[in-house]
Amino acid sequence: MRISLWLLALMISISVKAEMVDTFQFHSDQERVRAVALAKSLRCPQCQNQNLVESNATQAYQLRLEVYEMVRQGKSNEEIIQIMTDRFGYFVNYKPPINAQTAILWGTPFALVLFAIGAIVWRIRSKK
Repeated sequence: MRISLWLLALMISISVKAEMVDTFQFHSDQERVRAVALAKSLRCPQCQNQNLVESNATQAYQLRLEVYEMVRQGKSNEEIIQIMTDRFGYFVNYKPPINAQTAILWGTPFALVLFAIGAIVWRIRSKK
């Protein structure tokens, strides 16, 4: 009986999800939509696999407010992304640009696929 109560409590605690609520005031709905979309396109530097909107980390919350403030100030998406990239590197972008610094990031999946195809072809030829 006691074990089943512990399991029930564990299942309930796992399913509970706390979220920070942003109470930032925008001048218009378009600004709000743009700011949220921009925050969703930037990765949380602390969490690594969540964007700024999904993350509950304090740093993500602060960065989200900075993004909202920059949108409110009238900065373009490119300017905001550049500011965040200058601060945190290309890691902060979910879709980093293709350049010399991100070549490994973009090239590794293709290299792995080519390596796997080569290994399969080699294995088939060596059995004949």
